[in-house]
Amino acid sequence: MTGPRTRVSGLRLGSVLLSAALAACGLGADGLPPGSPVRHGFSDERLARIDAAVAREVSARRVAGAVTLVARDGRVVHFAASGWRDVESADAMRRDTIFRIASMSKAVTTVAALLLMEDGKLLLTDSVSRFLPAFRAPAVEISPADGGLHKTVQARRQVTIRDLMTHTAGYSYGGGARADAYREVGADLWYFADRDEPIGAVVDRLARVPLEAQPGEKWIYGYSTDILGRVVEAVSGMPLDVFLRTRIFEPLRMPDTSFFLPQEKRSRLAAVYSAGKDGRIERAPQHGRDGQGEYVDGPRACFSGGAGLLSTAADYARFLQMLANGGTLDGVRLLSPKTVAFATRNQVGSLYDEGRVGFGLGFSVVEDPGRSGQPGSIGEYGWGSAYYSRYWVDPSEHLVFLILMQLIPAGELDLTERFHTLVQSALVAPSKRPDPGGGPRAARKARPLKVSLSHALPRPN
Repeated sequence: MTGPRTRVSGLRLGSVLLSAALAACGLGADGLPPGSPVRHGFSDERLARIDAAVAREVSARRVAGAVTLVARDGRVVHFAASGWRDVESADAMRRDTIFRIASMSKAVTTVAALLLMEDGKLLLTDSVSRFLPAFRAPAVEISPADGGLHKTVQARRQVTIRDLMTHTAGYSYGGGARADAYREVGADLWYFADRDEPIGAVVDRLARVPLEAQPGEKWIYGYSTDILGRVVEAVSGMPLDVFLRTRIFEPLRMPDTSFFLPQEKRSRLAAVYSAGKDGRIERAPQHGRDGQGEYVDGPRACFSGGAGLLSTAADYARFLQMLANGGTLDGVRLLSPKTVAFATRNQVGSLYDEGRVGFGLGFSVVEDPGRSGQPGSIGEYGWGSAYYSRYWVDPSEHLVFLILMQLIPAGELDLTERFHTLVQSALVAPSKRPDPGGGPRAARKARPLKVSLSHALPRPN
């Protein structure tokens, strides 16, 4: 990949480093309040390994840039922007960079449905067809083990809301042998930002596609959460973007989270890259399954609850902290602690990941860290994104952490796994909760994050 033809001027580089210094000190930062890493049980030296790991991948051109955030006890102990928002224009990554979060949208849409459950407007055992009549007669395509002709049979039962949340409804993303069936109904992209039609029209057509397994019998990742988003619209009487904004984003103060980007924020949207054959990044095309997507200049008509949202690390950390707090943040309660605890417990037995990790209502759930293959805690939950971003909540450690990037496909890169390990290995002491409500006394005790310019940006090449 050819880098920019012009060098970053000394003045511009100085501006970048000054912005990084101010950001590291927590000055003007949105989201959760800053806290002292040491006071909240972290080793400064070990947290610095996160910056070094990301910087190595940026230098090797295996990723353009990343934003990483770690919070404990509701306080941010690490928040860094590394590399480039846009390599070709030599525009540095910033902490307020906006990312396409793809399947990290699923947690938000799941919470929206749980809000309606707590409103008394739906049950997890409700059939989808109660709200979306097109799903009244689901069929299942049977693939004989001997490789004979496929046949379609009637489903043994209706698809339920719980099936959608746990990805046991039988809907995939239409790969392999099922590609033609999904293409025929216009579901050949896993996101719908480029579509000039409402999500309801797409979902009604999806109802014609035979399921790939009997409801509840197999974990299959796909369009289930997009269907769930349409259920939210039908039950609430609101377009999904309006419901999410009024019931989640505004109460939690998430100003940079939306389905489409306001024109005035377009300079903050990170560019998408893909891993080439040698693992080094190449700029993704504007259109196509793994392209940039029409998130700014598109039709702004189709709201994909499964993959369509844009957000920042600061915004999404507030959403995760609400969950970590048992459904509340800064005096605003969205969900009850019982609902959060239920949603983040394994609901599918050993159907997901061959039983190494469980799956709840929209989240993977660790039941045995040894079986999961990564250091962590029982009850840790999270999920990721097609763009190679990922988040985790570790309730027993009062810990929230995430890494945001724009890389699809990611090739052999293992940065998210290493980030998870680096965060957990930086914990060296039990958590110390701040003053209730994070009042002035707690704010005075919290020292700012350390300024580190050790990963100053080189000229991209």
